[in-house]
Amino acid sequence: MNGFVDPEFRAMLEIRVARDSHSSQHTLMVWVDTAFNGGLMIPLEQIQSLGLKKAPSIEAVLADGQVVMLEMYSSVLNWFGKEYGAQVVANDGHDPMLGTVLLAGRKLLIDDEQRTPGLVEYLLRNETGSLLSLSEGGS
Repeated sequence: MNGFVDPEFRAMLEIRVARDSHSSQHTLMVWVDTAFNGGLMIPLEQIQSLGLKKAPSIEAVLADGQVVMLEMYSSVLNWFGKEYGAQVVANDGHDPMLGTVLLAGRKLLIDDEQRTPGLVEYLLRNETGSLLSLSEGGS
């Protein structure tokens, strides 16, 4: 995965996103936000340019306890070489964000000296001793 650490010390990763599995993929540079427990949050303007499909809105509780309705869209990511259906939260911000849902089963590494982030899959052994990744059924 390509990426960099920006001047504000945010880990930025390049991802590939599409409207659906039959649409062309677009590259997005996303901010890895470990305080966001969703999957993806993308500015509405970018959602519209990507042509993502509207999904039902959801109710969410913000960190300050405020209850809000979030506009949702559906997308397909190329995630570690596989198609992954991801819900996208629309926002009014400037930077797309990748949240902790997409970090599950992964290890986020940040090399401060090189100013590069990395995201790798954990490898586990199943009950027979075979190696598998969390995305293949580990827990």
